[in-house]
Amino acid sequence: MNKWYRFGLRVAIYALGLLSLAFSVVFSINSRLGVSPVNSFPYVIHRIILSRFPESTLTLGAGVTAFFCFYILLQVLILRRDFNPLHLFQILFSTIFGYFVNFARLVVGDFSLPGYAGQLCMLGISIFLIGLGLALYLNARLVPMPAEGFLGALVARSRGRLELHRLKVLVDCLVVGTGAILSLVFIGDVHGIREGTVITAIMAGKALGWIQKPLLPWFQRLCSSPISRKTSKDPGANIGTKEQFVG
Repeated sequence: MNKWYRFGLRVAIYALGLLSLAFSVVFSINSRLGVSPVNSFPYVIHRIILSRFPESTLTLGAGVTAFFCFYILLQVLILRRDFNPLHLFQILFSTIFGYFVNFARLVVGDFSLPGYAGQLCMLGISIFLIGLGLALYLNARLVPMPAEGFLGALVARSRGRLELHRLKVLVDCLVVGTGAILSLVFIGDVHGIREGTVITAIMAGKALGWIQKPLLPWFQRLCSSPISRKTSKDPGANIGTKEQFVG
C-alpha cells in the first residue's frame, strides 16, 4: 500500500472520527443531561448570544469552531517558536468539525427519548460516539484537535513537570465552571451543564478503551507503515510531531 493511499485513508478515518464526535455533541444536547466538558463552554456562549440576540444566525458549529481557534491561538502563544506549523491544520479540521456539528443537528433535529431513562440512553449513545470518534481520529495520527493540542502545549512548555491527565481535569473544571458562571449571570440558569457532563468526563475515556481494543489491529494494518507498527501501539505517541503525517 503506497504512502499516499495510506495517508488518504488516515484523512478519511480522521474525518469519520470528527463526524462521530459531532453527532455525540447533538445527542448530549438532546439528552438534556449536559454536554461534554470540552463543548460546554461554546454551547453556553451560543445560548447566551441567542438569548440576547434572538435574531442572530450564529450556529452552534460556528461557536465551536471559534472556541477551538482560541485554543489554537493559545498554543501559538505558549509554544512560540516551538509551535509546529503543521498544527495550523487544526484550523481546517476545526472548521470542518463545526460544519459537521451543524449537519448533525440538521439530521438529528429535536429527537429525544422520553423519561429520565430515555435521557440516560441518549447520553449513553453520546458517550459511545465520543469513544468511537476518539478511537478513529487518534489512531489516524494526524493533527490533534485544539483542546488536546492546548494541553500538549502546556505539558511541553512545562518540560514534563505538568502531568497530562491532571492538567486535563483542571482545564475541564475551569471550562465547565466558567461556563456555569456565565450561564447564571447572563441567562439566569445553568444550561448544558448537569450530571451528564460529569458522567461523560468519567466514561468517555473508558469508552475509548473499550472501542479501541478490537479496532487497533485494523488501524495498524490500514494506516501504519511497517516501521511505525513496530515503534508504538500508543495512538497518541506521535501527537505534535511530523510523524503524524508520514506514519
